[in-house]
Parts: sequence; C-alpha cells; structure tokens
Amino acid sequence: MTMIVRIAGNDYGSLIPPEIGAWTPSLRVSVVVPAYSGQEKLDLVLAGLAGQTYPAALTEIIVVDNGSLPSLCLPELRPAGTRLIDCPVPGRAHARNAGLLAATGDVIHWLDSDVVLDRRSVEAHMRWHHVAPYLVVTGYLRFTPAELPAPGVVAAADDLAKIFEPAEPHAWLVDLVERTGGLIDNPHRAFSLHVGGATSVNAALLAQTGPMDAGLILGQDTEMGYRLAQAGAVFVPEPLSRAFHLGPTMRMRDKTSIDRVSHAFVADRIPAYRWLRSHPTRQWKVPYLEVVVEPAGRPGGGYGYDEVRATVDAVLAGTLPDVVVTLTGPWDRLGTEDRAPLENPDLDLVLIRGHYAHEPKVRFSLGAPESVRPAPSYPATGEGLPAVPYRLRLPAGWVPGEDSLARLLDVAKDDGYGLVSVLLAEAAESPGSAGRAETTGNAEDAGSAGGAEGVEGRARGDRRLVTARLERAAAFARAAIVLAEGEDLDDAVEDTFGVLWVDGETYGFLPEARPVTGRRGSHRARTEAEAEVARLTKEAERLRGQVTKWRDEAGTWRRSAVELRREVGGLRKELAAARKVVQYGLLSSVKRALTRRR
Repeated sequence: MTMIVRIAGNDYGSLIPPEIGAWTPSLRVSVVVPAYSGQEKLDLVLAGLAGQTYPAALTEIIVVDNGSLPSLCLPELRPAGTRLIDCPVPGRAHARNAGLLAATGDVIHWLDSDVVLDRRSVEAHMRWHHVAPYLVVTGYLRFTPAELPAPGVVAAADDLAKIFEPAEPHAWLVDLVERTGGLIDNPHRAFSLHVGGATSVNAALLAQTGPMDAGLILGQDTEMGYRLAQAGAVFVPEPLSRAFHLGPTMRMRDKTSIDRVSHAFVADRIPAYRWLRSHPTRQWKVPYLEVVVEPAGRPGGGYGYDEVRATVDAVLAGTLPDVVVTLTGPWDRLGTEDRAPLENPDLDLVLIRGHYAHEPKVRFSLGAPESVRPAPSYPATGEGLPAVPYRLRLPAGWVPGEDSLARLLDVAKDDGYGLVSVLLAEAAESPGSAGRAETTGNAEDAGSAGGAEGVEGRARGDRRLVTARLERAAAFARAAIVLAEGEDLDDAVEDTFGVLWVDGETYGFLPEARPVTGRRGSHRARTEAEAEVARLTKEAERLRGQVTKWRDEAGTWRRSAVELRREVGGLRKELAAARKVVQYGLLSSVKRALTRRR
C-alpha cells in the first residue's frame, strides 16, 4: 500500500513537484469551461488549450453552453478531446455543476470562457496533483485590455505575454499570497485562493465536497473553497501557471457593489468570516461549532434529563452564539402517547425531546457523528449540517462556563490544532460509571495516555479518563485521507495539525449546573461596557480639547507677561530718569539759595 504524503497545515513546501517537461504524467484532467455567449473569446480560450504541453491523450475539454443566444459552437481550432454540452438553467454554478457531472478526469480544472492559458499552464497544475491527492492549485491571472488576436496567433504563441502585455496582475491574489508567506503562515484564509478563473481540484476531493452552491448569486468560488478546506484540502499558488483574462472582471469594475452582494450570502455559509457574524444572537445556516452532547453514563445505559439539560442550557447561554447542539439517543423508539408517563422507562428521553423539541439550535440524532461527517438529524429533514468547522464532543452533566467554548476555539484557531482534548476527570473503572467523577488528573498526565476514545477516553490502569474533544473538521478530513492501515485517526491528526491537552477546570468546565445568566445578559453587559468606553473616549477627547485650549491661553498669558515685563522695564527707566531730573532740579535750587545767602 502506497503511503500518502502528509502535509502539516497548509505547508505544501514539503512537496517536490517534478520539473516541467521532465516527467511522465499519468492522471487525466477534465477542463470545465462554462460559457454564456462570447463566442469570439471562447475561440481564443480553446486555441490556448490546443497548444498545451500536457498530453492531449490525458486531457478532455468540456464546454458548457449556459443558454447562449445564438448557441455556442466549437471552432475548428480546438483540442481533440473537446465536447460541447448544454445547460439551459441560467447561472454559472449550474453550468459548472453540469460540466462536473460530465467530467471523467482524475482532476477537474475550472476555466472561465474569457481566460486564455499559457501553453505550460495545465502541466504546471498537474505536476502538483501527481504528488498528493488532496490539492487545490491556482494559477496567476493577468488582466489584459489588448485587442483580441486571431485564434491561430494564440495557438502558435510560445509566450502569450508578447500578445497580451501590458496587463494588470490579479492584485488581490498576489497580495494574499505575499502577506501569508504563500498561504503557509496563515492557513485559515487559504481557501480564498479557490477562484474559478484558473483553478484545479482533485476530483475525489470534489466528490467529498459536493457541487457548487447554486443558491448563491456571487461568491460561489469562495464558498466551494471553504468546503474544500473542510474536506482536508491543501491550497497551492502556482506562479508557473500563467493566464490572461480578456478584459477586466466585474469585481474590478465595481468592487464595492460586488462585495455588498457577495457578503450578504456568504456570511450564512462561511463561518470563518467572523467579521461578517458580529450579531450577538443570530442563527446561521452553517454554524461555527456543533456541540455533540452524549448521554450521561447511568447504570443500564439510561439517559439523564437533568444532566443533559444542565449541559445544553449552559452551551446555549454562553458567549458563543454561533453554535448548534446535537443530542444523540434512540429517539426513534419513543411513541407519541403514554398513558402512564411516570412508569415509562424512557421518561428521561421523553423529557429531553419535549424540552428541546422547538429549540432551533438543538437537533436530535440517532447516533454520534463520525469525526469527518456531520451528525444526521432525526427525523430526517433532508437538510444536513454542511461544513461545520469545529465539533465539540461533550458528556452530559459537564457544564461549560459562559466563555469556555469561545476560549477553546481561540486556542484551536490561533495555534492551528486539529484536536484539543479537555481532561474533565478521572473516573473509577466500573460498569456504568457515571460521567461525573472526582477530578484528579491534569493535562500533562492525560497526554501520556494517548488519544481519547469518544468522550470517555481510554482506561488508564483502574482509572478512566473523562474528556471532551474539540475536533477541527479539516484536520480529521485530512487525517482520513492520509490514514495508514491500522493507524489511529488521532495519530494522523497529530501529524498533520497537532493535538493539545488542556485541563477542564482551567477552562471553566464543572460537573454541576450553574445559574444561567444568558447571553442576552452578557450582550447587555458588553453593550453597556462599550457605551461606557465610548463615553470615556468622548470625555477624553473633550479634556484633550480643554487642555489644548488651556495651552493656547497659557501661551497668550506668557506673551502678555513678556509684554508687561517690557512695559514695567520701560516705566522703571522713565521713573529713574524722572528721579534724576528731580534730583538735579533740587540740587540746582539749593545751590541758588546758598548763593543768595552769601
């Protein structure tokens, strides 16, 4: 069995792709080109594909006519393996999905119908896909205002720059790559690299991710990139893959309006865009965190209503509003009528379901979800829980503090961990031992016991670790791809994203219910604090203005004092002169009087 290469985070630097022109490829690629009108540009795109260095026998081109009037046609100058299919439903997402459905390649290469590829571009992409099966590769676009040449000129060109330069770079993409060290330093935004103009994706990865979201008006590429990230993808910018976009994009013409429309929709689907989710109580289509509450361990496997309620209520009252709770249990065995409810052996189950039946943030599932899949709801709604980035498995009866979940998520996100195991307690090993147990261990001791199994953990001598587990979906999906036969999934997660143990009490987890203040109280306190900060800021500005005024007045006073000192000095001189005059006049009078007496 061939070992699949393991990439930590988004550090594709550990991969060594073959040199262009010096290797033998084997994977097939399907280039999907959705098109609406623009026959002249499409002819140039196909001319560029006709001259690719990647083997034609391993390449198929699927042009999707998305309801053009008149209908598009295939020109004479095109690759041999080119097909034209129709998709009458308007919208690029529908056209992309139609092309994806028809594709047969190992790799899907998205290509817009106004993007002309350099002749080495497809090969530059495909050399990466031969070294790892979970990559998303994006080439570098340049936007050209040049007049459209003849298709034969494009097909014969060894360097498209001679035809289409001067051109503008894809400034946003270049900036993202440069300020993140090629997406390695900050992998959280790497999925933004998935742009439809010239991006290739492993077909098996796309099968796990699902088709493009046709419910979006704009931002479909980014949303699919986010789901690819949750499926374990690594995103690679490839500067050797160059392409020219014929004219400016819609975003370049009116970025503000495009962002306004895009953000209105992607906020509901991409939890990673935290700045778009500032509302303190809103519920979103894709939550940031799913908390799977597993039943309290009671003798005989019973389900404790009081324990479950303590945990669920605390989760919903925390400072993280972007959360849903999944309750696992045999909900399908509950009937609709009970003549003697107090004698019902499933009474606690009935109470749990009844208490949360109309809480939209609480879902019921027949079983715990796998680490790489969301929990299926019961009864089936046809609406899954797609691409939730984090899942916390928490035993019922353990109560997080108001800020516990937010703190755990900060640790996982900031340091990129794939699994944060929370040591809650060490329980005595006995049949049906309760989830509540005396907390005697610490994170360091727990670390020596290895990965946890479920929320109860592994036996350690005659003790059993009671843990909660915060799992990153992308990490477990990646681990499932690279997992070796017989290997524990947690070990693969540690290799690719890292595992951390923390002490539950330090993070505010306690085995007892606490009064629920509710996030409205937290929001009110936060709002009042923000208002107080605003008031103090305003007062500080006022005082700074007053100080400036006083400084100006002090300067005026200093100038006045200088002038007064000058005036006083002048008066003193005049007084001295007057004294001299008086003294001289007095002396003269005395002399005259003495003279007369003589």
